[in-house]
Amino acid sequence: MQLTMMPMDTCQGFHIRPGFFLLPGTTLFPGGVNFSLYSKEAASCELVLYHAHEKKPFAVLPFTDKYRMGHIFSMFIFDLDCEDLEYGFRLDGEYDEQKGLLYDAGKSLLDPRALIVTGREVWGHLPDPTNPFQFRGRISAWEFDWGADHPLKWPHNDLIIYEVHVRGFTKDESSGVKHKGTFDGMREKIPYLKDLGVTAVELLPVFEFDEFDGLLEPRRNKDGDILYNYWGYNTVGFFAPKAGYAATGTKNGQMEEFKNLVKCFHDNNIKVILDVVFNHTCEGNEDGPCFSFKGIDNKTYYMLKPDGTYQNFSGCGNTMNCNHPLVRDMIRGCLRYWVCHYHVDGFRFDLASILGRSQDGEPLDNPPLLEELAHDPILADMILIAEAWDAAGLYQVGTFPNYGRWAEWNGRYRDDMRRFLKGDDGYANIAAARVAGSEDIYNREWRGDHASVNFITCHDGFTLWDLYSYNEKHNEANGWENTDGANENYSWNCGVEGETKDKKILALRKKLVKNAAAVLLLSKGVPMFLAGDEFGNTQFGNNNPYCQDNEISWLDWTLLEKNRDLYDFFRSMIAFRKEHPVLRNVSDGVPEGFPPVSLHGVHAWQFDDTHANRVVCVLFAGKLENGQDDFIYVGMNMHWEPHDIWLPDLPKGMRWQIVVDTAHAKQSFLKKKVFADHGCPLGLEPRSIAICVGTAGK
Repeated sequence: MQLTMMPMDTCQGFHIRPGFFLLPGTTLFPGGVNFSLYSKEAASCELVLYHAHEKKPFAVLPFTDKYRMGHIFSMFIFDLDCEDLEYGFRLDGEYDEQKGLLYDAGKSLLDPRALIVTGREVWGHLPDPTNPFQFRGRISAWEFDWGADHPLKWPHNDLIIYEVHVRGFTKDESSGVKHKGTFDGMREKIPYLKDLGVTAVELLPVFEFDEFDGLLEPRRNKDGDILYNYWGYNTVGFFAPKAGYAATGTKNGQMEEFKNLVKCFHDNNIKVILDVVFNHTCEGNEDGPCFSFKGIDNKTYYMLKPDGTYQNFSGCGNTMNCNHPLVRDMIRGCLRYWVCHYHVDGFRFDLASILGRSQDGEPLDNPPLLEELAHDPILADMILIAEAWDAAGLYQVGTFPNYGRWAEWNGRYRDDMRRFLKGDDGYANIAAARVAGSEDIYNREWRGDHASVNFITCHDGFTLWDLYSYNEKHNEANGWENTDGANENYSWNCGVEGETKDKKILALRKKLVKNAAAVLLLSKGVPMFLAGDEFGNTQFGNNNPYCQDNEISWLDWTLLEKNRDLYDFFRSMIAFRKEHPVLRNVSDGVPEGFPPVSLHGVHAWQFDDTHANRVVCVLFAGKLENGQDDFIYVGMNMHWEPHDIWLPDLPKGMRWQIVVDTAHAKQSFLKKKVFADHGCPLGLEPRSIAICVGTAGK
């Protein structure tokens, strides 16, 4: 873009003029830099320029009256050298906590739209307590050679989501990558993910956050270990990638490094979904730090009580005022930015029910933000996934305002399937509904085929291995005397709490892991599982390791060889799902005389809905891509006793072939052809699953 503007003023040796008031944030042009900032209540504003890492500014440029339009301050600086530049803003105005006004002309504040944020370039390096301006913006160009890359546009029905923490994925020495715990380290592992067969990664927060939670002295447990905000659900800057996740973060290369990661995922046909946290920020409540939003426009950005303290629907101290028009505009602009400039393919919204609350905290029937995101033309092909609850008890699974676009983490699927899979009474009916697509929760006519994101484990809770290794949580290392984390885990230790050398118990645990994987990848909806579940990764019974930057949270890649049979099973089940369109609701037609999904019991077509029943069978009927009839029969016996089942008759010329039996420890995917003879029962061993497919033959 060629600039034909001329300077209008000179200030401290800089040539300046009023900026582009309609252009939010800070933008680099060939001839200079445009700075814009919104603040409704501030009396005045100054732009503060620093040399990198210096504590005192080398220039302070005031926004005079002609540099303010309404509530926007904007200035264009010509020929600004950005190589060693950091910047912030100082705002003056009334300071009255009870009114929610926190202006302090002596405090430099971070630009809410900064594209690079400095201050935490190296993960875990303690903050400098003598530096009053911890977080600063840097100016960067958007250029990157994407080639032909663009966000992937294949159907959401084909999603198989792998939820993963960028640092924990490769930080352990066993990962074998060069740049451990970084975007580049993850890029080295893409061939592994491609081989596994997942079609999307859902990255825990990668927006710039503070692993020290705004504290100059970190929190420690009773053993003296530092407790970090490891997961990253405490945003500092919504537009900036986490510098501490980049091998090049100390050189401000995090933008390019993350773009390279996305491009490489796309080269391997894997979508990238970001876990985004718009419900609160790292500034916390009235006792928390003030480094950006609070000092710029506290009353706009946060929900406040009449006494000026913070509403806390997030459980983290403050709540973003998401349906304020200016905050809505920032959130929408942020998502558009990550799509346009980082080519990401979708978003999962943490505590998304907060995004549907009014400015006074009440749930809205028609939340403006959720509607705008659903109909935004830039986001039209993106998957939007809601965590449809918040920390104040608003639970909206199945009722989240969706506009035909929003999918949801199906928390009911997680809880119901956990209870069924461990053999609880009274869950046969419910489990059958979950496997069949949870149409009792999500009406397909209104919600489509991918509204339900099915999961049994995620970052928040036990790993799949721990789900069958622990009856109770073991969170003592978190420093809260084991009071944090969920108490209702619906887990079972198989007879021994934690680690054991008992071969029978270990074999049972593996079988239960395979059962869970099979059910998840057969269920209609979008499957999601936690990184490491495919090879039995453990968190040693910690179901809330949000603060553990160590072996508790890092993936132990030595388990990949130790539990190779688990990996092979996951990989084969993923391939099986891809081979059968009926499981993804994309089957072109149904065999004559069969519904797409039907429920069965010990006897075909006779579902047992009694309270004590633990045997559930489901028949999927559809068409393969070549037009042939496709039948999949799943027999699930969660009883501790064996049961025989009778399979339904197939059309003439077809017979049932058993392809999976989790009772077979080493080869759950049967390599030899095994057929279920017509009229004879199929035996289901205790706590096991068998999968049969219809095949041509007598």
